[in-house]
Amino acid sequence: MSRKILVADDEQSIADAIAYALRREGYQVETAHDGEDALSKAASFRPDVIILDVMMPKLTGYDVCRKLENRIGVGIILLTVKDDIVDKVLGLELGADDYMTKPFDVRELMARTKALVRRMEKSKQEEKPEELTAGAVRMHILQRMLYVDQSTIDVTPKEFDLLALLLSHKERVYTREELLELVWGMEYAGGTRTVDIHIQRLRKKLGDVDQSLIQTVYGIGYKASGDRA
Repeated sequence: MSRKILVADDEQSIADAIAYALRREGYQVETAHDGEDALSKAASFRPDVIILDVMMPKLTGYDVCRKLENRIGVGIILLTVKDDIVDKVLGLELGADDYMTKPFDVRELMARTKALVRRMEKSKQEEKPEELTAGAVRMHILQRMLYVDQSTIDVTPKEFDLLALLLSHKERVYTREELLELVWGMEYAGGTRTVDIHIQRLRKKLGDVDQSLIQTVYGIGYKASGDRA
């Protein structure tokens, strides 16, 4: 079965060019030309990957990332005319998997799309537990919900993925570079410092109940403590 790609860009010539190139590669493709249309087609078409322009009318690409439902198993590549590192980091923090700055080479976009599709397929094939627990911390993987002592904790998509990875392999030490590759799946624009920032945020959100859950292995990286049920 061919994979489905949604291309959302308010410049029809760009959307059509990307769609044409994708169809030549055997993908099923739908296009959208504003943020509301992108959300609607994401719900009905159920794409494997969304190529999403940031600056669109009605809803921006960032807004679409925030509002997407059933985000599990959907890859996102952001297209932006801005070359500001803050804009790129914001998109990735909202759950995007990759980004490209306009103008771009369609051949590179095709290569990145294929790579993301392969990553998504591999992720779907890997058997994942429905729930992860560590002391007072409980994660519902399919629902993407995090609880501490029965209270729901709001986390970003990347914070959730990072904690799930650590809890899936307690006592395994991950370097910052490994965490970047496994959670972000690319050479992340923010550098390894972003791992430290995400760890700090997670520790704060977990609160005093589980401050020792995520442990720093000095000079190397991080691990989740295995000394808990």
